[in-house]
Amino acid sequence: MEHPPLDLPDDPKLAGNIAHFGAALRRAGVPVGADRLILATEAVQAAGFTDRADFFHTLQAVFVQRPEHRATFAQLFRLYWRDPRYLEHMMGLLTPTVRGVQQEQKAKPAEKRAAEALLDQPDVVPQTEEPTEELQLDAAATASARERLRSLDFEQMSVSEMAEAKRMLARLSLPVKPMSSRRLQADVLGRIDRRATLRAALRRGEMHELRRATHRIRWPNLVAICDISGSMSSYSRVLLHFLHAVANRQGQGWADVHGFTFGTRLTNITRHLRTRDVDTALAAAGAEAQDWEGGTRIGAALHAFNRDWSRRVLGQGAVVLLVTDGLDRGNIDQLAFEARRLHLTARKVIWINPLLRFDGFAPKAAGIQALLPHVDSLRSGHSIAAIEGLAEALSRPDDVGELARLRR
Repeated sequence: MEHPPLDLPDDPKLAGNIAHFGAALRRAGVPVGADRLILATEAVQAAGFTDRADFFHTLQAVFVQRPEHRATFAQLFRLYWRDPRYLEHMMGLLTPTVRGVQQEQKAKPAEKRAAEALLDQPDVVPQTEEPTEELQLDAAATASARERLRSLDFEQMSVSEMAEAKRMLARLSLPVKPMSSRRLQADVLGRIDRRATLRAALRRGEMHELRRATHRIRWPNLVAICDISGSMSSYSRVLLHFLHAVANRQGQGWADVHGFTFGTRLTNITRHLRTRDVDTALAAAGAEAQDWEGGTRIGAALHAFNRDWSRRVLGQGAVVLLVTDGLDRGNIDQLAFEARRLHLTARKVIWINPLLRFDGFAPKAAGIQALLPHVDSLRSGHSIAAIEGLAEALSRPDDVGELARLRR
């Protein structure tokens, strides 16, 4: 892709321009500190900035440290460094978002965040000729803002909307019913424990009393296996944010919460989910999982999980959340075999597939067809309301979600 020449003046304002650009990146969610601004200025002075492509890659090498920030950086670069037509496009994206009007063509991921970061006024509505009517619409939108956010697709959220969504997810609970164990514990209101009664009689030489007991209860593990390939990265990131809240909430009911990510290889991020600070936890998880936004090999990842981890984490009647769109680039026969192994080992497998958000979704892909027979429930997981539905899937043993429709 060829870039037109970049018209930047060779004067002291260069450092100021880069500083303003770094501030916009920071507002859009890209961590940019003072050290990066100094390094960026020095890098541009060393590399030169007569060519737009060289200037783009120089700044990207300094400011972008995580794969998920590349799209936001690219959108901001096009908008900030003198592209008037793209600026007009960004203004068009922001206006219907503030008014709550649905667009036929939604903004692409990171576009709204880039526009809001540069314009620095995401909640301001441009002046119209009918201000009184606009005020009425604003009052109605304020009253239903939280409900609208519950059903909004994660990929279409702005920076402020995503921040509020994460706060809402942190307050959500994911309760689970305890399971009855084979082991017994003494209970004066329980049924007669014949073994304990006979052991006591042998010690005393006579039957002195009837011992009573009930079955102990135990809590299952929650295991999340998240696809972090390019098409799933944003959804899996939000799900991991929710799982972090579940893992660190006392009295949740789960014995333990385990997290795994996969793209081209499987990575165990369980220890990172136990870190108290969510940003630190996800940053460490992202640093360890080197295949963010890469390709997808679901079958190979499930094989690695079944071989190395299933006996360790699925031994207590665990519930598995499989977060993937099912679009596999690997061996489909291997995917079907490993999905069957996982289903036989786990107590329940809930498949979270964001593709279900589309009304016309049909299981035509080979990977999706291979997974369908080996899951117990199918949910979309593309919004807060969809994640709230996980509680229903866990509380109802007969819940199948969208499986009944897709298996016809």
